[in-house]
Amino acid sequence: MSVAIIINPISGGARPGAARTRAQIAIDAVERHGDRPEVFVTERAGHARELAQSAVDRGMRLVLAWGGDGTINEVASALVFGDVPLGIIPAGSGNGLATELGVDRRPSRAIASALAAEPRLIDAGQIDSRYFFNVAGIGFDAHVAALFNRPENTRRGPRGYVALTARTLFNYQPRDYTITVDGDPRQVRALLIVMANGTEFGNRVLIARGARVDDGVLDAVVVEERSRVRTLCRVPWLVTRSIHRVPAWSTRPGRRIVVECGKPMTYHVDGEPVEGGARLEGRIHPGALRVCV
Repeated sequence: MSVAIIINPISGGARPGAARTRAQIAIDAVERHGDRPEVFVTERAGHARELAQSAVDRGMRLVLAWGGDGTINEVASALVFGDVPLGIIPAGSGNGLATELGVDRRPSRAIASALAAEPRLIDAGQIDSRYFFNVAGIGFDAHVAALFNRPENTRRGPRGYVALTARTLFNYQPRDYTITVDGDPRQVRALLIVMANGTEFGNRVLIARGARVDDGVLDAVVVEERSRVRTLCRVPWLVTRSIHRVPAWSTRPGRRIVVECGKPMTYHVDGEPVEGGARLEGRIHPGALRVCV
């Protein structure tokens, strides 16, 4: 049977020629398993979703996404609510969902595991009309994602993301929000608000301890801004995976999360920034995506 491999040639700050190398690795691994590989290389934003939908229409048994969280999000958004499962070959700056699902970082191992695995169901989140499978965020993390994805940002990869985050934190101004989880409202001045399906942003940065991708709920995580000095001093808690010990951190599980602000909000879905309105609604779709990992 045929397997589609959708490759982002620049994910993770890859060097020129990475697409050809990745394609050959994928072809060899799929043929060893006895399947017929069909390789596609993305050329622009949104292309991965189009290629994945085309693969579904042609009857592929599995679609492998080789790239970062954004590429995986695009492919998964085409597969959600369908019968064709997703396989992941992590090659991004964060690799949040891949880490959550325990995907091997070695491409040949990740491909072999996906080809041999039985599909399992995970949940899909939705904020406005956009799907997410790991985390969606409003506030500081969305602001950093928007800066990171600008064309003029030439420093890619995990180190570039960490450096940008550190520079941006000093000048970022938090906002006042109303966050309503399953009908229960709360007023907060927040550095960031996260709707978490998985536990981390990526790069092992924990944000939603205890979240699960198959529990049928989102975790509404709030990190409040009580003073800038305290915020800066507690940044190391993120790196050491101890964010749950910070007093300004809180979480509530829910199936429907509404965030309101006096101004339009930028948000991100799995690291990809989106310009939204002054009211954003998130919800969970239990068991909506098949994955092979």
